[in-house]
Amino acid sequence: MKETRDLETLSVNAIRFLAVDAVEKAKSGHPGMPMAMAPLAYLLYREVMRHNPLDPAWPDRDRFVLSAGHGSMLLYAVLHLTGYDLPLEELKRFRQWGSKTPGHPERGHTPGVEVTTGPLGQGISTAVGLALAERKLAAEFNRPGHVVVDHYTYVLASDGDLMEGVSGEAASLAGHWGLSKLIVFWDDNRISIDGPTDLAFTEDVLSRFRAYGWQTLRVEDVNDLEALRKAIKLAKLDERPTLIAVRSHIGYGSPKQDSPKAHGEPLGPEAVEATRKNLGWPYPPFVVPEEVYRHMDMREQGRAWQEAWERALEAYARAYPDLHQELLRRLKGELPPLPEEPPSFDKPLATRAASGKALDLLAPRIPELVGGSADLTPSNNTKAQGMEDFSRGNPLGRYLHFGVREHAMGAILNGLNLHGGYRAYGGTFLVFSDYMRPAIRLAALMEVPTVFVFTHDSIALGEDGPTHQPVEHLMSLRAMPNLFVIRPADAYETFYAWLVALRRKEGPTALVLTRQAVPLLSPEKARGLLRGGYVLEDVEEPQGVLVATGSEVHLALRAQALLREKGVRVRVVSLPSFELFEAQPEAYRKEVLPPGLPVVAVEAGASLGWERYAHKVVALDRFGASAPYPEVYEKLGFTPERVAEAVLSLV
Repeated sequence: MKETRDLETLSVNAIRFLAVDAVEKAKSGHPGMPMAMAPLAYLLYREVMRHNPLDPAWPDRDRFVLSAGHGSMLLYAVLHLTGYDLPLEELKRFRQWGSKTPGHPERGHTPGVEVTTGPLGQGISTAVGLALAERKLAAEFNRPGHVVVDHYTYVLASDGDLMEGVSGEAASLAGHWGLSKLIVFWDDNRISIDGPTDLAFTEDVLSRFRAYGWQTLRVEDVNDLEALRKAIKLAKLDERPTLIAVRSHIGYGSPKQDSPKAHGEPLGPEAVEATRKNLGWPYPPFVVPEEVYRHMDMREQGRAWQEAWERALEAYARAYPDLHQELLRRLKGELPPLPEEPPSFDKPLATRAASGKALDLLAPRIPELVGGSADLTPSNNTKAQGMEDFSRGNPLGRYLHFGVREHAMGAILNGLNLHGGYRAYGGTFLVFSDYMRPAIRLAALMEVPTVFVFTHDSIALGEDGPTHQPVEHLMSLRAMPNLFVIRPADAYETFYAWLVALRRKEGPTALVLTRQAVPLLSPEKARGLLRGGYVLEDVEEPQGVLVATGSEVHLALRAQALLREKGVRVRVVSLPSFELFEAQPEAYRKEVLPPGLPVVAVEAGASLGWERYAHKVVALDRFGASAPYPEVYEKLGFTPERVAEAVLSLV
């Protein structure tokens, strides 16, 4: 027994000193949290979690999310020691150009990293989506005697994670939904960058989480592995998510223990040497005893777990062949055949309403499509016909009521999509995209195909006034790398926008939709949305081009008619997506927007950014106003006459 304990201590210290040495070599990083929480990381990866370093994407693995992403060396050290494809040389290149060990964990960049974390609160909130996906997938596919979906989501969260508002939103939903396979460890080290946490954080965290509907437990010392084991066992017995407060000491064993100085800077050579003496670690930097590598190598055990699951899956296939094929299809991320033709429309329609009709057509054909709204379902039109509400008692429901929690909604949608087996979307007003921007950004960074449905897209919101009328939001979202922003001009373009969003696998899409009804375009021409931009109405020998998005496309068409009366010939281009258009061959883009022709752009939003395409812009570089939307448009200069004048000033 003593030998086992000694090997455990040696392994824990190996994690600590790999983190210390990597930060020291990089001359930057966060050594304090890895030094403190190494015992927990050791226990999870060596004993508690079912995972396979040889196949980090094994579908039924337990997930670990380091929400306190600044402590990334904790994760890199334990991934290295347990046998993931993360060699020691990569740890020596911590925080360097091109290494697999960036300053904060990045999914898809480092084997074994489940979620890109950095902004505090995002990891724990995304983990709620992971746990939600497990709950739903298990309810859909498990059968008596045939359990093929059965895994846990573990999270290591810091004080900062629990201070951030998004984590409160997400935790509230996790408790409401009863996500019992979500287990969060709170690193209760009582230290923040500014000093003791009680400078700003004195609430009773455990009481708060109990009020959310969580089980709460406490471990008085993170170094007490037996106490951690007992807490995890209790967590698994409960029908609620569990928060385990784990008392730790930042910078454990170093002269800077329990000091903010242990948080975000190297210890320094003298402190490192003292720490080695304090913890009895005689090894040079980056040297780990072979017995630690042998003890912590999880490759054979991981292979055995996965092979056992694969045998269970084979038995499942014999008993339920159709379900088995459906599960495999969904885990591979392969969509069923989608309709190529839009539904028929017979009158002007708000694009938010057209989006709802597109969902009515698509949702029955895509069983993995799940979605919801931040308490705006009737306004966002995000609930397809026949969709049942998800609840603790009805995990088969595909519609999610997020309440007024836009930020958590974004993160949870990301978690659903990251997990596998689901394609998730969620809706709110465009102006509230500000509240969920970090989740949108991380979706783009992680290349997750989340669909963000943003309705009430402009000053045409009307009477609700400037607090709810987005102005800068379109360009702000277009500035984000790897986010496709699509603002369709009519019902048909909206259908094709959904096809683009669902077919996209390598990043998120924002669908930007009107509140007000807009006229119908030709369904054949609207197919041009698939290329991001297209010639909607052409003329012989055009003297200029009018380019617009969304509802302003119809304004451009009216201006074209006015100009025709004056003998001026202009082409009208619908440009619903900059990103899609830029992905087209240069020859096509020049065909749509010929060099040498004067271009006027029209959009009821900020002008910044339109210089890419236009010589002049009819736009809005101020906030809106409260009034019926036709009057708001007229007073703020969105009229055919003003657009025509802009063209005449260039032609």
